[in-house]
Amino acid sequence: MAELIAKSPARGLTPVEAGGVTLTEAPMGPIWAVMPYRGKGAALSAALEAAHGLGFPAPGLLAETGDARIAWSGLDQAFLMGVMPDRALAAHAALTDQSDAWTHLVLEGAAVRDVLARWMPVELSPSACPPGSARRSLVGHMTALVLHPGGDRFEILVFRSMAATAIHELTRSMRAVAARREL
Repeated sequence: MAELIAKSPARGLTPVEAGGVTLTEAPMGPIWAVMPYRGKGAALSAALEAAHGLGFPAPGLLAETGDARIAWSGLDQAFLMGVMPDRALAAHAALTDQSDAWTHLVLEGAAVRDVLARWMPVELSPSACPPGSARRSLVGHMTALVLHPGGDRFEILVFRSMAATAIHELTRSMRAVAARREL
């Protein structure tokens, strides 16, 4: 019988640095889509709060406590990350394991917003995208979930099949911003 070995979507990305911005891969961890059943939103939020200390997020928001994080990821959908969902949530929502479907990249540094501005059509200024924000958008030609936990750190989740493309395009943007700053 074949022995399967888990591999990271970015194949153990060696950190890339350009112009004070660094691109790394976040460690693999559980990611669960949580989608409330019709009329169960309030009950789901209460169950999430009881089980994980986090309610169901409003559109555009990210919340975290301890190892658990929850990010709005679309209409009536959130991603619960870092923990396995409590079984009690299944009475209020559809739960699907998304862990193997996503690449989780981390981009940080003083020029991070300039790098992302070259890559995605969403306003990421501090007033439009404060800490605790989650944005669903196109990045290049890929759909992504972009999280801003705080400071000069953004996290980009793209489909696993697009990992190499995302790394390539982000690296190009990083180098372009660095070159522009040197002019």
